[in-house]
Amino acid sequence: MVEAATAGSTDPTPRGVPEIIRRRLATVEGRVDGYSWLATLVVVAIAAIVRFANLSHPPGKMFDEIYYARDAWALIDKGVEWNYKDGGPSYVVHPPLGKWLIGFGEWAFGYSDAEHGISVPGHLWTTSPEFGWRFSAALIGTLSVLLLVRIGRRMFRSTVLGCAAGLLLALDGFHLVLSRTALLDIFLLFFVLAAFGALVLDRDATRRRWAHALAAGIDPTAPGRAGRPPGGWRNWPWWRFATGVLLGCAFAVKWSALFFVPAFALLMLLWDVRARRSAGVPRPWRATMLDGFPQMVLAGVLMLVTYVATWSGWLFSQEGYYRLAERYPGAGLSDTPVIGPLWNLVQYHQAALGFHSQLDDPHKYQSWPWQWLLLGRPVAFHWTGEGNCGQASCAEEILLLGTPLLWWSFLAALVALVWLGLARRDWRAGTILLLVGAGLLPWFWFALDGRTMFSFYAAPALPFLVLAVVYVLGAIASPAGPRDTRQVGGADDEASRDRQLIGGVIVGAYLVLVVLCFAYFYPIFVGQAIPYDEWSTRMWLDGRWI
Repeated sequence: MVEAATAGSTDPTPRGVPEIIRRRLATVEGRVDGYSWLATLVVVAIAAIVRFANLSHPPGKMFDEIYYARDAWALIDKGVEWNYKDGGPSYVVHPPLGKWLIGFGEWAFGYSDAEHGISVPGHLWTTSPEFGWRFSAALIGTLSVLLLVRIGRRMFRSTVLGCAAGLLLALDGFHLVLSRTALLDIFLLFFVLAAFGALVLDRDATRRRWAHALAAGIDPTAPGRAGRPPGGWRNWPWWRFATGVLLGCAFAVKWSALFFVPAFALLMLLWDVRARRSAGVPRPWRATMLDGFPQMVLAGVLMLVTYVATWSGWLFSQEGYYRLAERYPGAGLSDTPVIGPLWNLVQYHQAALGFHSQLDDPHKYQSWPWQWLLLGRPVAFHWTGEGNCGQASCAEEILLLGTPLLWWSFLAALVALVWLGLARRDWRAGTILLLVGAGLLPWFWFALDGRTMFSFYAAPALPFLVLAVVYVLGAIASPAGPRDTRQVGGADDEASRDRQLIGGVIVGAYLVLVVLCFAYFYPIFVGQAIPYDEWSTRMWLDGRWI
């Protein structure tokens, strides 16, 4: 990986520990570094500009905004999703957190729904209602770019590679469209990525605790507490608990976040075992199960508690769908205090699960998982031929399409990642592959049942696909051979510098091409009116994008 851009990184492992142990337990310390944060803010500013620019366009609700913008306002207004036309609670099949976040933008900037006679000014600033219901998605989309920059920097020990990851995500059309639309998937992506960031910080904190304990003189071969780092609440795995809370938030946006739970649990387990093995613990698996497993269980409990807490509007209301037994006779509900609402929530979930299991109606824009990375069938969120482009025939579209050059790099990057991971025995490669699999492979199973699916189901896997590309870019730009085996000043060192220069040029050229590709397709990412002929030239793959 690129090492030249790590000026702001330090090795926090105490110097009193033997060199081989220090290297095994080494982490990247996130100390304040003006250069890395300046570079980060530049990338985040680019992301913010393209996401917030003309956010109110197109006017009105597009695609599934007709459901989520309305339900979001109902949560702010009544605490539960509400059918204003019929005057009763709405039956919804997605948890409420993503809609609560959309509703925050509506509360802050105003909401209007002419069909139901609703017009409410914003509490912070009154602007167009479209800006209100799209604001939170744009904000969360921008923050996800920030997260990926810092996560990439910590994983790759390179500010350059971290910023490259953030820039690729910022200039991806798929991520951009989701960041400018009041749908749930950008919130799911954010919380899964945030949970992973917390887990990486937990990995570093665990290894740092072991390094400091060894420097303090503990014997890792000693039985019981004597052979472990000191306890106390200050040394609790707070980042591991944060991972559980953030996974609960992801689950509270869409249930598909559950696909990541086994992957995260496996990473916690393997990283704990490896830290103990590096520290010299004689039976690391046994020690992990006795000491680390209860912490994993507590993180799981926090995940469930967080999920249930996001239903507080429903639990403390008397109006929610399936909330009271007396209003839904024969549904097996209960009005027993405390236990009754929780039981009714379980029954509600069973009904919603039944809906999802029977979701097989054909749709014009449905696609299969094996088409997603190939951009085989993107989803059109908005289209009209009435825009003003200065010519007789115009087209205006918002197409949920990944930046083609970037997305068509994903498969090649994953193949290279398998090879590099095996050759280098690198935990980063295995981690990225595992999380890409968690985000994509379960949908192949559901495809066997003919379930209706759309390309935006791949959203939570997107940051990890970008990390796969950046990992390969780092390998291309790295010097040849391990740093400690090169002959400084000799022919090998000169050849290594030449290879690094060539690799840097290749990486730079790739990034420039992605930027140009994004700029070419930008009009159909944001609904810019262009001449029909220009729109038609952007419809590649023999019309599969129409």
